[in-house]
Amino acid sequence: MTKQRVAVLGSTGSIGVNTLDVLARHPDRFEVYALTAASRVDEMLAQCARFAPRYATMADPVACRMLADRIKAEGLSTQVLSGDEALCQIAAHEEVDVVMAAIVGAAGLAPCLAAARAGKRLLLANKEAIVVGGALFMDAVREGGALLLPIDSEHSAIFQCLPEDRATWSQRVDHILLTSSGGPFRERDPATFSAVTPEQAVAHPNFAMGRKISVDSATMMNKALEVIEAKWLFDLAPEQVRVLVHPQQIVHSMVVCRDNSVLAQLGTPDMRVPIAYGLSFPERIESGAAALDFARLAAGLSFQAPDHARYPGLALAWETLRAPAGSTAVLNAANEVAVAAFLDRRIRFDQIHAVNFSVLDGITPGLSATAPPAALQDLLALDAQARAVAEQCVRRLSLQAA
Repeated sequence: MTKQRVAVLGSTGSIGVNTLDVLARHPDRFEVYALTAASRVDEMLAQCARFAPRYATMADPVACRMLADRIKAEGLSTQVLSGDEALCQIAAHEEVDVVMAAIVGAAGLAPCLAAARAGKRLLLANKEAIVVGGALFMDAVREGGALLLPIDSEHSAIFQCLPEDRATWSQRVDHILLTSSGGPFRERDPATFSAVTPEQAVAHPNFAMGRKISVDSATMMNKALEVIEAKWLFDLAPEQVRVLVHPQQIVHSMVVCRDNSVLAQLGTPDMRVPIAYGLSFPERIESGAAALDFARLAAGLSFQAPDHARYPGLALAWETLRAPAGSTAVLNAANEVAVAAFLDRRIRFDQIHAVNFSVLDGITPGLSATAPPAALQDLLALDAQARAVAEQCVRRLSLQAA
């Protein structure tokens, strides 16, 4: 069997670490070809020492120089690349077979597009790439002949419930149900949300995740982004994507068929399962995840409709999907700025939604100087505009609190 060469974009984050764990279990099938990260030099150095990738790169220039010096000092063979272009070069490299796209945020869009256009097996853990890229991203996947495999546990679950013949999906599916834990504040009085600390918000009840995505889970903005992602991944109308709160996160998502049969994918909440499935599709390989013990589920599984008063940002998913093209990119940019400001203690937890609503009210793609995005540069310009408006909103809220 010829080994598949894998590039892991975002290798020091939780998805990247889990991906390397799965790869290490199958050295006969996979070779780690390239690793990229933002700024964690110690972690990247350890990964290079263990997996001996051909290439490594860091988004932060100072961290990149530090990594190059330490790799040289350690006598490792990994070549260190620098700059944003290096990410795209790695993602599209002719010797790379599989790209795990696990960079957090809109920064992952350009390398994802590069991988798609180069026809790679693209494991998409970076939901923002498709939320921001939308039709542009899906067109690149089709035109490049890439194999796009979702890694978010919910979207992987939907994908696993559908037949391999994509042409039959529209004939079978009435709607899909994305499940959500409800985050750490599912039962907390919303009147106390102004007192939520960053430490409380990042304490996800089921998964160990990065700080940004953990806050998104607490606000349920993560689910809003997943609704947008699902629309594009499965070619659905916005109303065909629905959300259920399922605190146990054993049922990862469901497909409701036209005959009202329901297909669900179940498993322990462990990201190595969808990662292993994406790496081996259409086969299945050992993931390292614990087997689901049905005897321990005697207490039952619960489901409930999301409380939109508790999670006001969730409805923005459907609103932006029905709004002019580019609106989902505006929402994503605003949310990234707002979450970062909350983690930096510049705004309160309950003000994250205020920033998102304010930016969406202030920017309508296609009106005045803001044109509907038709290319990557258009999307990046819209992203930058939305971030600037969001930052103004954050400063205004910070001054009011001072």
